[in-house]
Amino acid sequence: MRSNKIVDISRLICYNIFMETIIKDEWTVLKRFLPEGWDTKATDLGALARRRKITDADTLLRVLLIHLADGKSLRTTAAYAEEVNLCSINDVALLHRLKASEEWLRWMAYELLYITRRGTIMPGEIFKKYRIRLVDGSSVSEQGSRGSDWRIHYCFQLNTLKCDTLNITSTKEGETFKQYEVRQDDLLMGDRGYCDRYGIMHVINNGGYVLVRFHSTKLPLFDREGRSFSVLEKLRSLRDAEVGDWDVWFRSPNDNHLIKGRLCALRKSKEAIEKAKKDIRREASRKGRKVNPDTFEYAEYVILFTTVNRHNINGESILSLYRGRWQIEIVFKRLKDIIGIGHLPKYNPGSCVAWLYGKMVVALLVERFYQEAEFISPWGYPL
Repeated sequence: MRSNKIVDISRLICYNIFMETIIKDEWTVLKRFLPEGWDTKATDLGALARRRKITDADTLLRVLLIHLADGKSLRTTAAYAEEVNLCSINDVALLHRLKASEEWLRWMAYELLYITRRGTIMPGEIFKKYRIRLVDGSSVSEQGSRGSDWRIHYCFQLNTLKCDTLNITSTKEGETFKQYEVRQDDLLMGDRGYCDRYGIMHVINNGGYVLVRFHSTKLPLFDREGRSFSVLEKLRSLRDAEVGDWDVWFRSPNDNHLIKGRLCALRKSKEAIEKAKKDIRREASRKGRKVNPDTFEYAEYVILFTTVNRHNINGESILSLYRGRWQIEIVFKRLKDIIGIGHLPKYNPGSCVAWLYGKMVVALLVERFYQEAEFISPWGYPL
């Protein structure tokens, strides 16, 4: 089995090939990877409501991808587009085009996600019971800055991939569920950073539910009598492929009352365990810290905390549902590590949402390039 390093290098190669197809004369090849009807949707969804300067979906998408994938500024993109005879447009007009393309880019991102992850996102009755929302945050910097200047807090609905919240704050404001408005029967899913009592109570108090990776330090657990709940003792009792599902309680930070939840867990594969422990050692070495032995033991399991009642979703379904978040997380990893979400070129929330969707389209197209490379045909592109 290939190492993760080799896989990442392979994807980086696919990204370079992707950039070549945009810039050179292989644009027709790239279009074969786009979802069916992508060009007519540009008109239907308002991206081509006006046809001055840019008259067709082909040109619009190509110019936007040059900006989004190559990291060129709007001004540089406009100059490049004129130089290679794509179109004649200035940076302000291009910004308006990007903003108008928000729904079009979202539609393409959703369609591409469905194609590349077909069958991995959990469908069915659960979407009728809850509005499932994936929350995440990312530190970004202004161009030319050496550090992090801003933090983007964004929220996507799992069944439509629609971004319903986007906030830009200083880096002093951490990742928490308190950044998001919550309504009745929302189910908010977050990574380990969102597993804190204040954020969870914010969701509960507004009629919602949470599903997060468990953080043993931020969320001490108890039994119904208020005695400490030994998480590791329960985890050690799991056999291979057995799903653990236990009732647990935590104390409300406001009045110290016990609040009920569930802990669902599954032991990882040997390869996943080795990778997790290697990452822990690397991070500890980088920061000059000593690792607690319990940290290594926790790394052997996927552990989720949720406030959803087991009568509505059993333990296996909780783990399957969280898998849907991991699919999106893979996209974000590509954004941050390969495609360069680290520099935020705009500060208007409307254009930022369109920019995020555009970055997702780039990430998912690279993923499709990678999948095609694994089953390469003699002529080098799909029919």
